[in-house]
Amino acid sequence: MKSLSIQQILDNIENEIVFEAYSEDQSFQIKIDEYIPYVCAAIHDGGQMRDDILEKCLLSNYERWYEEDPHTAEFVGTFPILIQGCDSRFEYDLNRGPETAVYEEAWGKKCWKTPLTESQKQKSLAKHQAFYEVVEALITKLESKFKSCIVYDIHSYNWKRWDRPVPVFNIGTEPIDKDKYGDYIESWRDELSQIELGDIHNLTAVNDVFFGRGYLLQFITNRFKNTLVLATEVSKIFCDELTGESFPEVINQIKEGFKTAILNHAFEFIKNETTYQVVTQVNILHNELESDLIKIDKQLYNLVKDFELLSVINPMNLELEKKKFIASKYVYEPQFKYNPLNIDPFEFKRKLSNIKVERITDVSIQNMYVDTINSYFDKVDLLANLGTDKFLYNSLRYFGEPNKKDVDNANFVLYCPEFRMEKQGEYSEEEVVELFRKATDDYGFQFDIEVSDQIASKALVINSKKKVVIKKGVRFDKRFTNGLLEHEIGVHMVTTMNAIEQPLKIFSIGLPVNTLTQEGLAILSEYYSDSINHNRLRELGLRVLAVDMLTNGKTFNETFMVLLEQYKMLPEDAFYLTTRVYRGGGFTKDALYLKGLKTILNYLDQGKSLDNLLIGKTSVAYIDTIDELVEREMINPPMYYTKIFKKHAENPEINPILQYIFKGLKD
Repeated sequence: MKSLSIQQILDNIENEIVFEAYSEDQSFQIKIDEYIPYVCAAIHDGGQMRDDILEKCLLSNYERWYEEDPHTAEFVGTFPILIQGCDSRFEYDLNRGPETAVYEEAWGKKCWKTPLTESQKQKSLAKHQAFYEVVEALITKLESKFKSCIVYDIHSYNWKRWDRPVPVFNIGTEPIDKDKYGDYIESWRDELSQIELGDIHNLTAVNDVFFGRGYLLQFITNRFKNTLVLATEVSKIFCDELTGESFPEVINQIKEGFKTAILNHAFEFIKNETTYQVVTQVNILHNELESDLIKIDKQLYNLVKDFELLSVINPMNLELEKKKFIASKYVYEPQFKYNPLNIDPFEFKRKLSNIKVERITDVSIQNMYVDTINSYFDKVDLLANLGTDKFLYNSLRYFGEPNKKDVDNANFVLYCPEFRMEKQGEYSEEEVVELFRKATDDYGFQFDIEVSDQIASKALVINSKKKVVIKKGVRFDKRFTNGLLEHEIGVHMVTTMNAIEQPLKIFSIGLPVNTLTQEGLAILSEYYSDSINHNRLRELGLRVLAVDMLTNGKTFNETFMVLLEQYKMLPEDAFYLTTRVYRGGGFTKDALYLKGLKTILNYLDQGKSLDNLLIGKTSVAYIDTIDELVEREMINPPMYYTKIFKKHAENPEINPILQYIFKGLKD
C-alpha cells in the first residue's frame, strides 16, 4: 500500500478522490472506497512503537497488547470508509486529548525506564494532531455532501478484570444528544444484541463498563452537530487475554455480526438523516471488485481449472469389466483401472495453502473462498486415494452419506404405485447426438459432443473442457431423452456457460458441494419437462440405497445382487448403477440427487428465485452472498436461462402424480 503525506491525504479528501494509503510515517491507515455518510474507526488496532522510545519502554509486547484493541479493524474492514490507528496507544493515545495522550503511567504500571524527552513527546503528539486533522477534514467533507454522518468507533476491552458479569458489546453514549439520537442508540443496541456468537451469551448494554468519554467521540461531537459517533466496545471474547492467543472462529462471527448490524443500522440512519440516495442496504457497500479479491480469484482458478473430478474417476476399462462380470454369472469382482493423476497432491495442497484469502476484506466473500479452498483439500485427498479403501472415507467427508431421512425418501419413491406414461419410442445414439447438438445451438453454445464407452452414466458434461459425452451404444427412451437434454444442456451446460461470463472465476470451479444444488436443479428440469417416468424415479431412489449399502459395508457383488433380485433391475442397468457408486473405491455423490431436488423444492416453497443459482456452479448455502454480489453489480446475472424454468414460470403445469410424490418427500 502506498504512503501519502498528510497534505496529500487532505487534498484527496477535499477533491473526493477514492484511495487507500498509510500516512507518510505509517502511524495510521485510511481507506476510502466511496464517499458515503458513514465511517468505521479502529483507532487502537495498532501496536507499533518507534525505535527511539521503544528502547525506553518498560512494558513487554504482551503488556502493551493487553491494553490495545487487536482485530478491531478486521471486524469492520468490509465497509467503504475505514480509518485505523497503527501505533501503540502507549506511544500516544488517540482516544485521549493531546494534553494526556502521552502516558507516564498507565493502568497502574510505569511506562518508561527514563522519562521521554520533550522532543520525543512532541513527535508523538504531532502524529496525534495529524490524525485529527484528517478526521476533521473527512467529517467536514461528508457533512457538506450529505448533511449528516455516522461514525462507528470500535474498541475492545479486557472483560476478565471485572468481578461481575459484563457485556459482550458496550455502547458509550454519555456525551450524545439523546433527544436527537436516542432512537439510533437503541436500534444500535438492538442490532448488536442479535449477533450470534455460538455458545457465548451475548449481553449488550449501554453505558455499563464504558460511557463514551473517549476523545474521538468528544472531538467529533464538539465540532459537528450532525454527526453521531457510537463508541462501541467489544469484550475480548475473541482471544485469550492471558496469553494473547486469538480465536479465529469467534473473530469471524464478530465480523459477520458487524457486517449485518452496521448494514442494517447505517442504512436506516442514511435513509432518514442524510441526503444520500439509497434504495437497499447493499447500496451502502462498495460495489467494485477489490484488487486482492481479483488476484486471489485468479490464483485459485489457475490452480484448479483443469481439476475435473468426474472425468478422472470414470474407469478406463468399464466395458471390459462389465463383460467379465456378466460372463462370470455375477461372481467376479470388477477390477477397475483409472487414468493417472495429472497433479501432485502434496504440491497442489501446498499451493492451495499459499493463497492469501485473509486479504479479502468482505467477510461473506472471504468465507465463500475459504470454504471453496477447503473443499479442494478434500477433493485432492479424494483423488490421491483413487482406487483405495481411503477413497470412500474422503468421499464421505466431501459428499456425506445418506441419513435415515434420505433412505426413507428413497424407499418412499421406490414403493410408490407404478404409474404409466405414454410411450414415445426410442432414439438411436446418432439421433441423440444430433438432438444434443441442436439443443446447444439453440442456446447459442459452443460445446463439443463426444461419444464414449468409458462413462458409467448415459451422458456427462465436462465443464473444464466444454464437452458433452454421450454413452456409446445406448438406446434412449424419447421421454427420458427430453429430460436428459434439460438436465445436461438446460442446467449443467447453462451454468457452465454463465460461469464463463462472470468476472469472478470461483463460479466456474464451483462452490463447496455444489452437486447438491446443481443436481437438484437438473432433476427439477426433468420434473418440469414431464420427463421423469417410473423407471427414472426408481433409479433416483436406488442410487440412494446403493450408496447406503456401500457405506454399510456391502461389496460390489452384494449390492448388484440386491438391485437385481430385490429391485428387479436389468443386469446391465444394475451393473452401471453399482459401478457409479463403487467406482474409485466408493463414490457417495449419487445420494445427493434426490436430496438435491427436495432442497430446491423447499427453496422454491420459500418464494425464492432460481435466477442467481444459474450464474455458475453455485450452492443454495451461499445464495445470500451470491444475491448480494449480483445486487452490488460485482458479478453478472445469468446470461443464459434454463428454458424449461422459463416455460414453467409462464405456464406452471406439473404432472399431478409426480407432484404428489415429491410433496411426500420428508424435509
